[in-house]
Amino acid sequence: MIFGALADATRRDILKRVSKGKYTISELAQSYAMSLAAVAKHVSVLEKAGLVSKCRSGKEKVIHIEAKTIKVAAAHLSEYEKLWGARFDALEKLLEEN
Repeated sequence: MIFGALADATRRDILKRVSKGKYTISELAQSYAMSLAAVAKHVSVLEKAGLVSKCRSGKEKVIHIEAKTIKVAAAHLSEYEKLWGARFDALEKLLEEN
């Protein structure tokens, strides 16, 4: 679910913005050429994936990043990076031998 949420460029951009500070959906929506509802839907996908969460601040809900989930995803990707790095190194060695 995490990587599905990150598959969309708008959601990755929202996550990048939220990683730098807290935003309301209204504040986020100002940065995109889409409706408030569309931005809210993107935020909902990120929230379901555990990448962001909302908390009430006065009348509005503020969105903030969930660093723990980001760390889990990064660790998962790191494992694949090691695996594929070793495979590419072995392929390179094989090609050099021939």
